[in-house]
Amino acid sequence: MIRALSNNISFLRTTLYISTFVILVVGALTYRSIVDATNSSEMITHTYKVNVELEQLLSNLNDAETGQRGYIITKDSVFIGPYIERRSKINNSFAELKVLTEDNPILKEDLIEINRLINERLLAFQTSYQSLPKGDIKDPNFISNFRNGKVLMDSIKHKIRGAIQVQNNLLEQRQSKYKSDLIATPLLLFSLLLCSLILMYVAYNSIYDNIKKLKSKNEELEIFKESTNQSEIVSKHGTWTFNARKNVYTYSDNLYRLLGEQPQSFEPTIENFLKYVHPDDVEQLSKQVDQMRENIELPYIYYRVIHKNGNIKHLKAYGRSIVNDDDEIILLGTTADITDEIMSFRALEERNMELERNNKELSSFNYVASHDLQEPLRKIQTFLSRLEDEEAEKLSPKGLKYISRIQNAASRMRLLIDDLLQFSRSNKADKVFEDANINLLLEAAKQDLAEVISAENAIITSDNFPSINVIPFQIQQLFVNLLGNAIKYKAEERTPKIEITHQIVEAEKEESIKKPKKSFYHKIVFTDNGIGFDNEYADQIFVLFSRLHNKDQYSGTGIGLSICKKIVENHRGYITATGQLGVGATFTIYLPIE
Repeated sequence: MIRALSNNISFLRTTLYISTFVILVVGALTYRSIVDATNSSEMITHTYKVNVELEQLLSNLNDAETGQRGYIITKDSVFIGPYIERRSKINNSFAELKVLTEDNPILKEDLIEINRLINERLLAFQTSYQSLPKGDIKDPNFISNFRNGKVLMDSIKHKIRGAIQVQNNLLEQRQSKYKSDLIATPLLLFSLLLCSLILMYVAYNSIYDNIKKLKSKNEELEIFKESTNQSEIVSKHGTWTFNARKNVYTYSDNLYRLLGEQPQSFEPTIENFLKYVHPDDVEQLSKQVDQMRENIELPYIYYRVIHKNGNIKHLKAYGRSIVNDDDEIILLGTTADITDEIMSFRALEERNMELERNNKELSSFNYVASHDLQEPLRKIQTFLSRLEDEEAEKLSPKGLKYISRIQNAASRMRLLIDDLLQFSRSNKADKVFEDANINLLLEAAKQDLAEVISAENAIITSDNFPSINVIPFQIQQLFVNLLGNAIKYKAEERTPKIEITHQIVEAEKEESIKKPKKSFYHKIVFTDNGIGFDNEYADQIFVLFSRLHNKDQYSGTGIGLSICKKIVENHRGYITATGQLGVGATFTIYLPIE
């Protein structure tokens, strides 16, 4: 979200720069267009004025010539007045043209030439007038001077008309440029303004969308802030920040609550914070804070605080530095109330001590069971054997029956004590795992049961096992119990057959493995053809002292399969059983592959 917002801000900034540039360009072009149009208009007006003055000059010259001719023909002085008046106007026109042609060297030279010709023409008029003898216009000198004046007048007219034509051509060029500027400038300005409006519209849409997104994100942030506050309250932790450059702290609301105060009830400074710290922890915490300021890092630290009501709370703090957008180093920290953890840990320590005492008592019980209980039991069996051998003839049949029952009870008692010892040994914590040859452990189990296997002619087949990381003596006991169980519960009408298979399986594909800790397991399956059992009791048979048959029908204590389950659990594995009455039973063992 922050990256997207930054990209949008960059886009808007770029759009603003472009729009501002376009507006400046439009303004500059508008100004230039106005200046060019003004200059073109002034140039047209200037050219027009030059043409008017040239036309006026030619008109005045014609009028002066007409007055001259009238005077020569009529000898009437009335015609001399227009001549003199037009000559004055000619001088005025030349003065005006001199000003108008300051920036036009070519026209300026033409005017100099025209002025020279006019002066010569006026001089020729004066000469013609003076050379006219007594009104004789046929005088050769007069005719020569008069013709010379006409030639000069034609030259002057030609020169003036040429200048007028040049100015007319210039006027046409300037008018064409002026029209072109008038047409092109609005189009250019309109195009630039249209581009600027499009950019502003895009920027407006982007701003509008960003405002909507910001509004939505602000709502989400408010929700997140509230959920964070609630989370801090529920999880009993608070957050804080430390600006290394400004030496400024900020505390979250719940950090104040961890100190037993209302949110934002005091200025967030380390001095104010230390007022709540346990006196025995103030010095150590102050050193840790100094190190934090120096390294801008805070490893896990532990200290206590005292509330106003006297309650002592255990706190744990941790901080990590980041660099913000202004290149300031900020330390983000969290402080958690671990009082419950400390109390739980102390309670756990007490329970561990109690468990240790219980283990010692259990060890004492094992010693008593293995020595003190079995010793009188052996004496009972010994004295019963002597009584049966030496006094059997003196006892009645009923007495012999009682002796037999006592012997059976003593045997079951001794078997029960042995099984309990085995079960207690399977619970011992000193379990050493090692890579063991499972084939040798299976053979050792067969040797332990050699007499029973031989007596029942049991047939045992097995796959070749790989080495597995196990507790060897427990796995051997597991095999002994499972093989003994299969032979004990054999069917009367058939020879016991036990098949042992092995394969490596994937945990996800085995329904019997619930919440596997490893991906792959060794799967070891014991299948027999004994009496079987109802699957309704598949879980019950692993319960301590649980029996599915009468003790007079099948011997046993109901501990053997419990020992099997405990051994498999010691190996972080699983064991399951399935059966079918009259067909047989199957025990499946899963041992994790490390």
